[in-house]
Amino acid sequence: MAARTIYFKNNAGCLWEEPEAYIRLEYYAGLRSETQFQALLTHAQQALKRHGWSKMLVNQQAMSAFTPTEETWMINDWLPRAVREAGYRYGAVVVAHNVFARLAMTGIVMTSRKLGHLYRNFEHETEAVAWLLEQE
Repeated sequence: MAARTIYFKNNAGCLWEEPEAYIRLEYYAGLRSETQFQALLTHAQQALKRHGWSKMLVNQQAMSAFTPTEETWMINDWLPRAVREAGYRYGAVVVAHNVFARLAMTGIVMTSRKLGHLYRNFEHETEAVAWLLEQE
């Protein structure tokens, strides 16, 4: 069986290409710059497009809450482009321990539904992966 490979990494998080045809995004704990955050998600979009994949596992367990600027950029720019240009359709989110980070996902989830994209939240990564692999 093929192994996962690192696609991109910076102080905001890490992206892996999974052999089961999805991207794994793991956010790191602590402060992150807006540039690092946007670079991480832009590379996630590029990886989806490059492979023709539609799924991403998003592990937010250690993540601090999105800033208002990050949330606005995700809702108005990144997510619509990822869906339209990269074919992003399914996001399995392992929810953050930080309650404010959990709450920030609400607006993003509502926006995603309008775009024909589906996010589902999970407490444990094994459940998230199982659901993701069932899609399509």
